[in-house]
Amino acid sequence: MSEKKQSGTDEKEQTPSALDESVSASYKSQLPQMPSLQKPSPELEEKKKQLEKLKDSILAKFPFVKAMGIVPPNFAQLFDEEEVPREFAKEVAEKKPDHLVLLIPEDEYKNINKIEREVVQIVRDSGENIWVHIKSIEVDLWTYGLDSRFEFLDAIALSFPLHDTGILGSLRVAVIHKNLVLNWLNRGRAKYVATYAIGGSLVRGTADKTSDVDTFVIIDDTDVKRMSAIELREKLRAKIHDYIREATALAGVGNVLNVQVYLLTDFWQAVKDAQPIIFTFIRDGIPLYDRGTFIPWKRLLKLGKIKPSPEAIELFMKEGDRTNDIVTRKLLDTMVEIYFGVVTPTQALMMLAGHAPPVPKTIVSEVKKVLVEEEKVMSEKELKTLEKAVKYYKDYEHGKLKSITGKEIDELWSEAKDYFVRLKEIRKKLESKLQKERTKQIREEVFSLLEKMFGKKSEKELVAEFEKEVVEKGKLPERLLDTLKSVAELSSKGKKEELSQLDVERLTRDAFELVRAITEYLQRRDVLKLERGLMRIKHNDENYELVITPRTTFLISQSGEIKKIEGEKLTQSSKSELEEAMSEKLGNKELYAKDDVLEALKKALGSFEIVL
Repeated sequence: MSEKKQSGTDEKEQTPSALDESVSASYKSQLPQMPSLQKPSPELEEKKKQLEKLKDSILAKFPFVKAMGIVPPNFAQLFDEEEVPREFAKEVAEKKPDHLVLLIPEDEYKNINKIEREVVQIVRDSGENIWVHIKSIEVDLWTYGLDSRFEFLDAIALSFPLHDTGILGSLRVAVIHKNLVLNWLNRGRAKYVATYAIGGSLVRGTADKTSDVDTFVIIDDTDVKRMSAIELREKLRAKIHDYIREATALAGVGNVLNVQVYLLTDFWQAVKDAQPIIFTFIRDGIPLYDRGTFIPWKRLLKLGKIKPSPEAIELFMKEGDRTNDIVTRKLLDTMVEIYFGVVTPTQALMMLAGHAPPVPKTIVSEVKKVLVEEEKVMSEKELKTLEKAVKYYKDYEHGKLKSITGKEIDELWSEAKDYFVRLKEIRKKLESKLQKERTKQIREEVFSLLEKMFGKKSEKELVAEFEKEVVEKGKLPERLLDTLKSVAELSSKGKKEELSQLDVERLTRDAFELVRAITEYLQRRDVLKLERGLMRIKHNDENYELVITPRTTFLISQSGEIKKIEGEKLTQSSKSELEEAMSEKLGNKELYAKDDVLEALKKALGSFEIVL
């Protein structure tokens, strides 16, 4: 006796006393035993094979049949008692036939008696022990839900499918999910699920194997005291949505289950505020479970007893004015977006053409001058599109344009799309022209420097001189010779084929290095070229004179000390030796400070400056 009492106490303690406790409790829902969720027995699989021929015969005669399934054995007695006419009750009790449910579309309901007679005859000819139940989807099937006979919907949903266009699978996943939710929230005396209903294409009878399944769950929250409505709603949604994955796997279908979760108090407020989605839900929804809330709502709505409050009517009326403001604002925003979409890439083209990006105030005139008249890459048609977009924006910016019609937006957008296409073509033309100019400029600059270095000669001879006199003697690195040869090839290559953008950028980079190296070489040679063999240098705030003679080079310090440069060393010298060297005749020779002279100065003095 005490054990039984203790067991009862434990069971009572496990049952939450309020919804907020149920949501917060650590409880793992277990699905009640349902035959359809278990692996079909070998006997059932064998029976299915036997019924394939029967199914094919029925579908050949009535191809519009939406679904066909064998009712689970544990629901057979329910069909025996409720669906079989009394005059056949004794026969059914003796033969214990399987119950086969056929679902047909609503437009065939008028022929249901004829269909039933012919299907029964097909079953008799097959010799199978089967009792046939033909149900139309909208009249018979959903009437079970409206009459609160939910067990029949469960039986049909969980039937073993012989044929299904999608409605049976959609109903199955909804029923399994419903049972998971009920098993979690409806325990013991606590019944928190007020309504579980379906809607959408499933109710309309148009569901297929890819259709979404729309369901609504209304939870009674009237006893919640320790949790806010927001927290409760989020926890309920999280848990109920967790069951979607489990239900989909158990049902073995590909339909996506969409579940909307409402608190009962929120739902009542939504009904009072006349929210359209709630009215649609009540009007079209079919309950798979209801505790006396949804079905009365549905009947009251049908009788016209559910009416919106004056506040709700006023709120909905204001929505029209708000919508007008929103649409006007969005149309203007669209115009602004198109304007920037037109102006910004146009500024990019102006920069590509070598000009600063024009401001919106002057962009039309500058584009006309540069792209239309000078470069001749843009037509008057594109210029008018730019002008139109700029005018719209200026009027809007100055407060003249308060609204714009959808037709005007369509026209502007159509012209803008054509404008974008033309801009890409214009860009290619400008880039091609720019590349040709850059390659031409590179060639002219490089060979102009070579002519200064070696005199007026052919390009081929200049390249050969550069290789012999500069590269082979180690005055400039060998890689610059490859760059020079690439530049020399531009004259022939430019006529036959255009270089790619990448090739032009690479050649420009290498040519810049070549020009800089040649320029520095020429500057150094020109600086060191002396008519009288005299130059001044500065080291640590002390001035020196470098005297170059045909014999050797002398360095004279500010204090008068004289040294001569021999090889890369400075040795002591005298005034008489300097005068003797300077007395030698120069003739037509020009004096240069050779590289070894500069190297000797660097070793002796370190850093120094040449004073011109």
